[in-house]
Amino acid sequence: MNLETTNDFPDSFIVGDYILKSKLGGSSLSSVWKAEHRVTGEEVAVKQVYLSKLNKHLKNCLDCELNFLSSVNHPNIISLFDVFQVESCIFLVLEFCKGGNLASYIRLHGRVQEEIARRFMQQLGAGLEILQSHHIIHRDLKPENILLSGQEADVILKIADFGLSRSVQPGKHVETVCGSSLYMAPEVLQFQGYDDKVDMWSVGAILFELLNGYPPFHGRTNFQLAISSSEETVGYL
Repeated sequence: MNLETTNDFPDSFIVGDYILKSKLGGSSLSSVWKAEHRVTGEEVAVKQVYLSKLNKHLKNCLDCELNFLSSVNHPNIISLFDVFQVESCIFLVLEFCKGGNLASYIRLHGRVQEEIARRFMQQLGAGLEILQSHHIIHRDLKPENILLSGQEADVILKIADFGLSRSVQPGKHVETVCGSSLYMAPEVLQFQGYDDKVDMWSVGAILFELLNGYPPFHGRTNFQLAISSSEETVGYL
């Protein structure tokens, strides 16, 4: 890739109108950078997606992510400012959230008070309502993919990382197993057809973690997690 380095920030490089200053995280398929606009100095997050590593399914997920984020403007959904391509990479310029993610918040605070958990759930519910109105399943809701913005006393939660999302029309089901095992609904783990209700299961798992400081299920394999989640489900009936 032809990227320009900068003398002002020796450990950074320039892509488009943005200076990519430090890596925030990522995977084999993408990297997320803390960046700033070259002219205005505005802080943003830039998600770099490696197109050559995406199969057909993941390319469809990327299209879904771009279509959804470019069509919504909601305080509990991460904002997409710009999209551009440089050679074999797509760059998504996103809102930067200084508060980090909900996973870090839980590690720092441990169990949160019920009033805070209630406020967080109201915000997640508001964001999830927008997804459902667009017939979008996120499929990877977890504390790491929920970002925090605003001051400590008035934190705003934002649903982020729609890399596994897809559109499903009412009455239809999908069967692709994807997401993070600790937050997957039983029907996903057990290779059954599912719809947007699986996101509600993930939100329930997140609520449990907020109130207890740890996830509701345990196990090193999908099979162990499927058994664990099934047992927990029976316990609540």
